[in-house]
Amino acid sequence: MKTLIIIGGFIWIGLFLFHALFWRLFDWKIDLEKLIPVNKAIMQVMNLALMLFTLIFGYISFFHADELLTTPLGKTILIGIVSFGIFRTSLQFSFFDLNDIRSKLFAGAMVFGTVIYLIPLISIFMS
Repeated sequence: MKTLIIIGGFIWIGLFLFHALFWRLFDWKIDLEKLIPVNKAIMQVMNLALMLFTLIFGYISFFHADELLTTPLGKTILIGIVSFGIFRTSLQFSFFDLNDIRSKLFAGAMVFGTVIYLIPLISIFMS
């Protein structure tokens, strides 16, 4: 189960890198100028905050996998990671055009990343 958590850590770091590229990938320099200043700021602040969140979960997955699996706080964090994944995946289906292959690929990645943590979580509660 620890291996799955570490694989999950790589997914979190990948999400961090993906979010770090948002300005370039999604032409934010141009597109964000179309927004009123407060909405432009909100978009960037939320993305930067999410980047920190992904780094924290990546760090926890790499350096505290054993604690995630064995301690009450670790199990609570593991529940939080799985809850985040389920919530984020459901938003993907609600807000993105699933006719776009990129949306389908990202939705698949979100499902995969959630299952990576769900398997250890289920095993904890089954034992």
